[in-house]
Amino acid sequence: MPSLHNGSVSAPAKINRLKRRRRPGEKLIEGFVALNGVLAIIVLIGVLVLLIKEGLPIFRYTPPWKFFFGTKWYPVSDPPTFGIIPFFVATLVITAISTLLAIPIGVGSAVFLAEVASPGLRKIVKPAIELLAGIPSVVMGFIGLVLLSPLVQSAFNLNTGLCGLTAAIMLSLMSLPVIVTVSDDALRAVPVELRQASYALGVTSWDTIRNLTLPSAISGISAAIMLGVGRAIGETMTVLMVAGGALAVPYSPTQPMMPMTAAIASGIGNAVRGGLQYQALFAIGLTLFVFTLLINLLADRILKAQKRKFLR
Repeated sequence: MPSLHNGSVSAPAKINRLKRRRRPGEKLIEGFVALNGVLAIIVLIGVLVLLIKEGLPIFRYTPPWKFFFGTKWYPVSDPPTFGIIPFFVATLVITAISTLLAIPIGVGSAVFLAEVASPGLRKIVKPAIELLAGIPSVVMGFIGLVLLSPLVQSAFNLNTGLCGLTAAIMLSLMSLPVIVTVSDDALRAVPVELRQASYALGVTSWDTIRNLTLPSAISGISAAIMLGVGRAIGETMTVLMVAGGALAVPYSPTQPMMPMTAAIASGIGNAVRGGLQYQALFAIGLTLFVFTLLINLLADRILKAQKRKFLR
């Protein structure tokens, strides 16, 4: 019986030969991508090291439990008091409301663009949505200050429209372009053959979107949502201008408040380098860094659970 390998090349040998055939341009691109990945990790570690170096010394003056659970922030009093609960609660409230507003509108808009809209309408609507991403945050702050703030004040009969709700609405608008664009790309990446097979079985368009297209694009949609949440958490100028800047713990979205990013931006200009206030602001930055990391880890865990659910 003749050998099966006679006159043929084994699979590993073919793979090795293909690897050796790679053109110099491919190696250059692979090296460039790998270099960017390494640089991103180096920058991330550098930011973390800087925050730890500049922020941790504050705990020699203020115990961690007083810093993280204190309700008073008086950096220029004698003695100074540093408690970040008002900033942390404000960040949670504004981020939660903006996310709840942005996710259904953003994902729904992406579904409309990818599955329902005609090509002509898509060419008009999608660039208009993407144009929102190019508006500077300070301009969005002015829009919230001049247009949205009076509406919120009138609608809820408030003393001022500069509150957490106003900031959350503006942040949801700023998150929409990211959520819509990335979600739309993820939905359009689903093979058209899957949709055609579903329609051939008599499934309606809505059931196809709900049971096939959305589950298939869940990874991209989740990434879009996380990018939108990251935009909401990290935004500074808009919330600094329209959130109200109150240092008290907020008990309602319609109260003035100051999230962590606004606290850092408003205080860093008056802080003496190396002083207690300076260290406390860096500690807030470190807290925000860890908070964002935990949200990403939680989202990754939820995403993996969703993938296992849809694979069954």
